[in-house]
Amino acid sequence: MAYTTIDDPGLYFNTIIYTGDGSTKTISGVGFQPDLVWGKGRNSSSDHALIDSVRGATKELSSNNNGVEDTNSTSYLTGFTSDGYTVNSSSNLNVNTRTQVNWNWKAGTTSGISGSPSITPASYSFNATAGFSIIKWTGTGANATLPHGLGVAPAVIIIKNLDGGHWRVYHHKNTSAPETEFLELSDTDATSDDNTAFNDTAPTSTLFSVGSMDETNKNTEGIIAYCFAEKQGYSKFGSYTGNGNADGTFVYTGFKPAFIITKRTNSTSHWLMMDNKRDPFNVADALVVANDSDSESNWGTDRKIDFLSNGFKARSTSTGLNVSGSSYIYLAFAESPFVNSAGSVPNNAR
Repeated sequence: MAYTTIDDPGLYFNTIIYTGDGSTKTISGVGFQPDLVWGKGRNSSSDHALIDSVRGATKELSSNNNGVEDTNSTSYLTGFTSDGYTVNSSSNLNVNTRTQVNWNWKAGTTSGISGSPSITPASYSFNATAGFSIIKWTGTGANATLPHGLGVAPAVIIIKNLDGGHWRVYHHKNTSAPETEFLELSDTDATSDDNTAFNDTAPTSTLFSVGSMDETNKNTEGIIAYCFAEKQGYSKFGSYTGNGNADGTFVYTGFKPAFIITKRTNSTSHWLMMDNKRDPFNVADALVVANDSDSESNWGTDRKIDFLSNGFKARSTSTGLNVSGSSYIYLAFAESPFVNSAGSVPNNAR
């Protein structure tokens, strides 16, 4: 029995926190050269910043708005290093006295992607071991397929039109027919049914599908996709039903979580983001939301969870976590597997 394929999740995902000083500096300690950096200021209102190696370190997208790709080279990163990235003195990720959280993922393979798609990507980076890929293409305005490089069907696909438009999210546990639905990362909306987003076609082990929707495949415009596949002991993208109790729903992931995103799907709610670095002890309630620029302090302390050795547990009845009978999806990445590849149990609850 394979308990996990990744004994050290820190080789592929890591959260970094620091305080900006407004100077040109190198952020280190990631543990690898990141291919996706998702950053957010904590103690002040600021846009989220998503920067990846496929588009380049100087190009940014914000999950909390629908704007075009920002190509201002002085505003974000100036480059990636083997252990992090460099920021300049005017970077939005390094404002003086601003506390900052950055979530980092590794891809890294930039050739040899498999599949026979109808659209050949302009560029890409993938990591089949960690189940993560970044795919960039030029839209055609018609139903199409693209390769993802993961070897198994992705469970989550996050898509953004670089020339502007809403974010679109496919999640394999979003309703009983997830390929017919989409969620919007930049808004609080419940799930929507639209066959032009993903062409009502579930992803396969080699390809994912897009339809004619402007946000996922507008003709002649640049599109980026972040694809995630589940890896036992490292990542889990599932769903749960709220129980409306402060001693709330337990969600088994098979690992001690490092980072969790939750979203209510049957009604409006924010995309809640919590991690083990900002909240090293239970109960965890330091959060930002993917669809809003507000600081941590704006969201109060009524959205709480416990990070456990093998999953997480809702500890509130808040809308974004645990309304009785409501449906939720989540994205979770590991600090450490509950059972390692040798079959031992390395984790303790916090």
